[in-house]
Amino acid sequence: MRYPLLNLLACPMCKGFPLKLYVIERRVDEKDYSVSKPFCDYYCGREEKLVSSLDVSKLECATCVKNDVLSGVLVCEKCGRWYPVINGIPFMYPDSRRQHPKVKAKEDEFIKKYMDVLPQEVRDRLKT
Repeated sequence: MRYPLLNLLACPMCKGFPLKLYVIERRVDEKDYSVSKPFCDYYCGREEKLVSSLDVSKLECATCVKNDVLSGVLVCEKCGRWYPVINGIPFMYPDSRRQHPKVKAKEDEFIKKYMDVLPQEVRDRLKT
């Protein structure tokens, strides 16, 4: 998952936008990208701000698109739900689908692997 995806993602339950990204593992692509500034039209995930509030000349969009988030957590600050990023893919299932055995198994495996580095707000939600 790359930061520019945060320009498009919203919580599937409450439609909260933007989502907060906590990166656990990342990989930097060696390829050089020629991108226009700003690459994201509304929200800059790397800066965690609306593009309209940023000095576009200072954005490092070509560097930003090189960062590939392999593992992380997306948190909706509106409703408090969280979604894992597993192998670069955001698992953003609605609550009803998160209980499906295959989805739950993936999520449980993620929690077990990363429990010590999950943000406190996610660990607090896991206790309830």
